[in-house]
Amino acid sequence: MPEFTGVSHLDLSVSDVESSARWYCDVLGLRRLRRADLDNRIMIVLRHDGTGLIIGLNQHHEASADRFDERRPGLDHVGFTVAERHELDAWQGRLAELGVEHSPVQDSPSGSGTALVFRDPDNIQLEFWWSRPQ
Repeated sequence: MPEFTGVSHLDLSVSDVESSARWYCDVLGLRRLRRADLDNRIMIVLRHDGTGLIIGLNQHHEASADRFDERRPGLDHVGFTVAERHELDAWQGRLAELGVEHSPVQDSPSGSGTALVFRDPDNIQLEFWWSRPQ
């Protein structure tokens, strides 16, 4: 079977690409690479320098009026890994400082790790995740 080596990028549909780009830069520390005004959408490309992850934010010209809902088929949420459990507490403090609504840091019911859940301006669920060592 062919293999792949990781996630190169993820693209998210947003309602206001400039506002969302500012949010992702301010909250997650992403760096803006470029904006492309295309025939069917406006796209802003962001990069997380620590991991190399690219996030594309897309504002479609003919967008749906529906907000994100993880219960619909498609994306459920995006999880970002942290190396140490205590980093979740630091992220919880940062989110609170920025006024970003979030869950408390909580162990998963399965005991496999610990999560801190929050949402972007379009209600897309995001999560910081620490995996318990096996």
